[in-house]
Amino acid sequence: MSLPIYLDNAATTAVDPRVVQCMLDCLQGSDGPGNASSTSHVFGRRAHARVEAARAELATLLGCDPREIVWTSGATEADNLALRGAALAGRRRGRHIVTCRSEHKAVLDTCRALAREGWEISFLPPQADGLVSAEQIAAVLRDDTVLVSLMAVNNETGVVQDLAAIGALCRARGVLFHVDAAQALGRIALAPAAMNIDLMSLSAHKCHGPQGIGALYVRRLPKVHIEPLLHGGGQERGLRAGTLPVHQIVGMVEAARLAVAALPTESARQCALAERLWQGLQPLGDVVRHGHAEWRVGGILNVGFAGVHGASLLAALPGLAVATGSACTSALDEPSHVLTAMGVDAELAAASIRFSFSRLTTVAEIDAAVAQIVPAVRRLRALSPFAGSAVGGDREGACADERALFARHFAQPFHAGGFAVTAPDVAMGGMRAAGAVFALQLQADGERITRAHFRAFGAPALIAVGSWLCQWLAGRPLAEARALTHREPTQALLLEPREYTCAVLACETLAAALARTDRSSTAALRQES
Repeated sequence: MSLPIYLDNAATTAVDPRVVQCMLDCLQGSDGPGNASSTSHVFGRRAHARVEAARAELATLLGCDPREIVWTSGATEADNLALRGAALAGRRRGRHIVTCRSEHKAVLDTCRALAREGWEISFLPPQADGLVSAEQIAAVLRDDTVLVSLMAVNNETGVVQDLAAIGALCRARGVLFHVDAAQALGRIALAPAAMNIDLMSLSAHKCHGPQGIGALYVRRLPKVHIEPLLHGGGQERGLRAGTLPVHQIVGMVEAARLAVAALPTESARQCALAERLWQGLQPLGDVVRHGHAEWRVGGILNVGFAGVHGASLLAALPGLAVATGSACTSALDEPSHVLTAMGVDAELAAASIRFSFSRLTTVAEIDAAVAQIVPAVRRLRALSPFAGSAVGGDREGACADERALFARHFAQPFHAGGFAVTAPDVAMGGMRAAGAVFALQLQADGERITRAHFRAFGAPALIAVGSWLCQWLAGRPLAEARALTHREPTQALLLEPREYTCAVLACETLAAALARTDRSSTAALRQES
């Protein structure tokens, strides 16, 4: 079976073969086993030397002191160590932290946890283009502000923040500045000292390095104080306990070295790939590129397709490995918090796909992706009750009467169970914010359901629930149908928690259909009498 084209490099990248070889040299080389903290013998000293050589090389790439590099298990741990460590160390000064609503969950959830423990968090909204200005931050800084945290490159839109300007502001006000640079290493130039960055989180697996390894830059002069999250053997100058994974550290630094070396040419190449994909999608019309047109990296392109849903589009593109803008894949989950924070309406946010590239992505793959996406979007728009909605404008006003919108679509003949059904008066349910619609028509003979027909638009899980429901209903007594809850299809189809709402929507529509059936039966009895 041929694998799909991989365009989800913002999630993780393939490990470079040269990185693999460096790691194998550690695992299988002549140095033998060695714990970098056990330096009483030659094996430990060799492991220690490898770690410190890697630390020095990463420091050279960042233009900092090797003692400012703290190894972690990844950017998520680095974010937690930076935010919580700085908050705990600075609580005598104050308990106010500033961040942005479009940050990665590793930052947002850590801030929310601190809020439950007594810290006050200012969650700034990004501008419509995804940027956060120094003026926005200056407006909320206070005497008790301890920390400002912003990501360098947004993981969903590729928007690049003006780190130098924000860093200069924070340094002038005596406030620590933390940068989540997980998506930035190898995509933009990073110089924490010159940018007045005090804490910076890094990850290896976004730049062709191994998963499970990262680092935190902690400025020494003037000294930044943070409290550790892990306690144990006192590794990393007491800031991060735990045995150091020598092979992963060596792999991370080799990946960083290769990425920084390729940056001048690779940045322009990936910008050209993104533009080629964007131009290839233009014949569709009603497509939106999310994020600032210039302050962005070329490796991430987030596109909204009006009139479709991201999860449905993913299901229609088996030949592509891409991601929706939201954290989950179900059409009934919350849309992307990044896009909604930027002011994108929920329907378009749910209709957005993130394409992300690496130095392995080719022009031929971009062209093949366009060849798959364009017909898939056109096909879904032809089925969609939301197709034809203009991008921008008064979307709420245009769709105020949702039942009329649904009825116009579902009143048309459709096929269910192999025969055509015209349903001018069906039971309908939907969640416009999620772009999901479910329609159900029942035919009953006395006390039993003889036939059930459905049409669904939205998550693949919603379609699966509809198929299961119609099969289950055929021949069932009406009393049993009334007793059905969302638990039965959830258990029968082994739905994931994020897909439970699909079952709820279908069962609520069933209840409405049964009520219509009851009213029709009552009217028939009255006519007979």
